[in-house]
Amino acid sequence: MKTTRRARLGCAAGAALLALLTAAPALARPQYAIARSVNLPAGSGHWDALTFEQGGHRLFIAHGDRVDVIDTERLVPAGTIADTPGVHQVALAPELKRGYASAGGSDSVVVFDLESLARLKEIKTTGANPDAILYEPLTRRVFAFNGRGRNATVIDAATDAVVATIALDAKPEFAVSDGQGRVYVNLEDKNSAAVIDARTLALTSVWALTGCERPTGIALDVHGGQLFSACGNRAFVATETSSGRVLGAAPTGAGVDGAAYDASARLAFASCGEGVLSVLAPRAGAAPEAVQTVITQRGARTMALDERSHRIYLVTGGHAGQPEPAANPRQRPEVPPDTFRLLVLEPHPIAETMSRPQGTNP
Repeated sequence: MKTTRRARLGCAAGAALLALLTAAPALARPQYAIARSVNLPAGSGHWDALTFEQGGHRLFIAHGDRVDVIDTERLVPAGTIADTPGVHQVALAPELKRGYASAGGSDSVVVFDLESLARLKEIKTTGANPDAILYEPLTRRVFAFNGRGRNATVIDAATDAVVATIALDAKPEFAVSDGQGRVYVNLEDKNSAAVIDARTLALTSVWALTGCERPTGIALDVHGGQLFSACGNRAFVATETSSGRVLGAAPTGAGVDGAAYDASARLAFASCGEGVLSVLAPRAGAAPEAVQTVITQRGARTMALDERSHRIYLVTGGHAGQPEPAANPRQRPEVPPDTFRLLVLEPHPIAETMSRPQGTNP
């Protein structure tokens, strides 16, 4: 068929318009703000990491000697997992209907039933102070990262048997998996990130995180091939997962601890103890871009993301009001028992647009 010049120009103009319309949603970044603040049971001791049940509606909060479970639909307590001394984090294995809590105070991993929350057993770790904990779905293995042990204990989730110990020669912090057999963990005192093959249980790489000091929170953009490390020197460093090359850093608040990545919104987050949530946008082959600083509350340093609703959950206590300067924002002061609370952040104004089926009205 013969094509005229006018037709060719019309096709080119149409293609350009389609590209512009396709790119427009990516430019309309949501703005996050605190939507709710809810008082939580007092408990005892300090809190640590938060874990959200993706596809469900429960939030697991490591809290002193127990795990508080919150129903995020009604924002009320949904249960407690007791006798988890010095608990740091919870990992969930939904297909096995099991959960795992790293009890640093007893050098063990506490296994619980995911439906009833009943405590099932205790597994001794092969290193002291299990801190971060991760369930890797491809191999159905649990990785408990031992802070003082400077290693990782690997547990077969099907049998709850310890199958390996991986030496790290560093203090591991938070870890993340790509769901395809690769595990990444920040090494806090080495300013680096380690890569573990979950199938062979080999430590395959250690990447220097140039520009990052004391990396804690970690997040992963699987599709974009970028690993994000939240660092104690107020930096959010992006690393290319195909090569281990550092792409650059964006600024964050002080006292950072937690991090997350929302794949559908294409945004990364760092929760900071000084009382801010840093929102960042990854860029191909380059440093992330800082796009928003959300005022939260001082002490709200750990976070969890609901990937379906795009809500962000933070906890804090004893620091109501605007953030205050602190010499060490990660320092954990005593928390008055009646001040422990949950902060719920929601994206605006496109919260409904991001989850609404195409063709429906607002």
